Amino acid sequence: MQEFRGRVAVVTGAASGIGLALSRRFAAEGMRVVLADVEPDSLEGARRTLVESGAEAIGVRTDVSQPDQVAALAQAALDAFGKVHVVCNNAGVFAAGASWQAPLSDYEWVFGVNIWGVLHGIRTFVPILLEQGEPAHIVNTASMAGLTRAPLVSAYYMSKHAVLSLSETLFLELQGGPIGVSVLCPEVINTRIGRSDRNRPPHLKRGEADDLATSELVESTLAQAIDRGLDPAVMAERVVEAIRAGRLYILSEEGGTWREACNARLDDLRLARNPTGMPLGLDN
Repeated sequence: MQEFRGRVAVVTGAASGIGLALSRRFAAEGMRVVLADVEPDSLEGARRTLVESGAEAIGVRTDVSQPDQVAALAQAALDAFGKVHVVCNNAGVFAAGASWQAPLSDYEWVFGVNIWGVLHGIRTFVPILLEQGEPAHIVNTASMAGLTRAPLVSAYYMSKHAVLSLSETLFLELQGGPIGVSVLCPEVINTRIGRSDRNRPPHLKRGEADDLATSELVESTLAQAIDRGLDPAVMAERVVEAIRAGRLYILSEEGGTWREACNARLDDLRLARNPTGMPLGLDN
């Protein structure tokens, strides 16, 4: 996909962070943008900012863990703009804790957004893109966590490994057709994912009996690392470049800590040796 002007982009998790940066970058390319997020006030603020900059944009409150809401998002995009050309399955949340101590609600919540949200986006939008028969692109947000490993973050790392694998599978299934696929694997970015518990559904809240000491320590460490993270606009630029190049993997820069950790994991697998690498995967 080379032409962006006049095309339509749908971005989930669009009210802040990478999603907002993607929305702004697509608008700068002359695209019409459909912003989706679970936070209505932040979503409206993001939409208004784009419109004030001269872009055509709508906002659709969407919980991506719910397939009917993702279907409604697609319909809203078609009703507003007639077609869809770029779909960014970007919404994501984070929870930490020892794998045997973290409450099951952590796994259910993280998987619901990070895995099922991407899958719902694929199952909803790919048939639409195929029927259109025009150049289009799917971007799934994983993480460098999907290429590395660390203790005390099982739910999050599992989810991002799943998104990576799903994206690779989708790429092979659509190869040779008009729909490209990319998987965005950011390093630590200055977003609000470290505070994503603000959007946890009430029925998936942690209970008073849960042992959360480890979880809170790791989540606090993440929040501090995020404050030093890269500007989300860097990720948006990488995404646009990857779409134009038809490139699947959008990774951190070569030579950095995250690429070294990724390469160490690949070497561990190749040599069938026990895992090595950075302990928490929270450094840039």
